[in-house]
Amino acid sequence: MKSIQDQLHRTIHLASTPQRIVSLVPSQTELLYDLGLEQQIVGITKFCVHPIHLKQSKSIVGGTKHVNFDKIKALNPDIILCNKEENAINMIPELEAIAQVHISDIHTLDDSLDLITAYGALFNCKQRADEIKDTINSNFKDFQNYIKNKPIVRVAYFIWRNPWMVAANNTFINYLLTLNRFENVYANLQRYPEVKLDTLALHSELDLVLLSSEPFPFKAEHAVEINEVSPSSKTVFVDGEYFSWYGSRLMKAFQYFKNLRNRL
Repeated sequence: MKSIQDQLHRTIHLASTPQRIVSLVPSQTELLYDLGLEQQIVGITKFCVHPIHLKQSKSIVGGTKHVNFDKIKALNPDIILCNKEENAINMIPELEAIAQVHISDIHTLDDSLDLITAYGALFNCKQRADEIKDTINSNFKDFQNYIKNKPIVRVAYFIWRNPWMVAANNTFINYLLTLNRFENVYANLQRYPEVKLDTLALHSELDLVLLSSEPFPFKAEHAVEINEVSPSSKTVFVDGEYFSWYGSRLMKAFQYFKNLRNRL
């Protein structure tokens, strides 16, 4: 029996290395795959789209906020992987009645690297975890050298329409915006607040409006709506996965950020 702590400092007791994993977080499912743990994954959510073939070979147990507990129980998992932000907290007690539950809590790059380290130890794949971390650290160092002399750009990052919602302070998205030298005009707010679209006009120094590809699928007509209230700012569609997914997705993220800045 060994005891470990998750990122909420909850103690988890395991008799051996988990061999049957249910992942309820898309970015963590991708991380498991990149750690070489595809065979150990038995259950995922309908939003676990990377790699896409997993949806054909693994049991779909629901979404990130609502799951089929009976289906999860039938999979006889050794461990269930969750995230503080993406999963509903009221699910945890019922999940814990099925198996041990590990909860991640990601705010910074260091938090993500710590999670990769933890999975390396938890699933006995330390060498591959170290390789992923080395790649992320190397790419991040290169990006820091690239971005350090770039001008600060004032941005708004929209994640939803009807109601209009933005990523604000105390989010991983806002943290990555800061790394990009993007100054979030809604950083005075918390988490994912609803905003009135016409308030964009109050931000006279707004340079850039970023429309995320997820969770809302923004289209050209939505950019037109933005431009009507903020004609002096530029509207750009961005891949939301690179701004919100952590884990092994970060191996590719910093090149994406360089390409984004180059086309502004």
